Amino acid sequence: MSRRYEVVYIFDASREEAQVNEALDRHHKLLKTDATPEPVVNLSHWGVRTLAYPIRRKETGYYVVADLSTEPPQLPEFERSIKLDESIIRHLVVVNEGRVSPPPRERRDDDDDDDMRDDDE
Repeated sequence: MSRRYEVVYIFDASREEAQVNEALDRHHKLLKTDATPEPVVNLSHWGVRTLAYPIRRKETGYYVVADLSTEPPQLPEFERSIKLDESIIRHLVVVNEGRVSPPPRERRDDDDDDDMRDDDE
C-alpha cells in the first residue's frame, strides 16, 4: 500500500537550479514502483534562504519541499542515497497525514506584531 511522505531538502546554496533538479530526479527515481510510477505529487522550490544557524560553515541553503507517494520498502534506499549526496546539507522525511504545507510567508518590514499582543489587556 502506498503512503504519502513529505521531504524537505536543504541543498548547498552554490548549486544551480538545474543541478538541484538533476539531483532530485536521481533520488526520486529510487521511489518508483509498479503501484507508484510517478512518486512526486508536488514539488516546491523555496529558493535560497538564510539558515537559522550555520551548517557545515554555510549561512544559506537552497530549500526544496516535495510531497511523495511511494511504498514504505522503497524508503531506506532513498534515505541512504540522500545521506550520501554531498550537495544536500540537511533533509527531513516525514509521513504526510493529508495536509499540504504552504510555502513560508514572507515577513515584511511593515508587519506589526499584532498577533503577539496579550489579549488580557
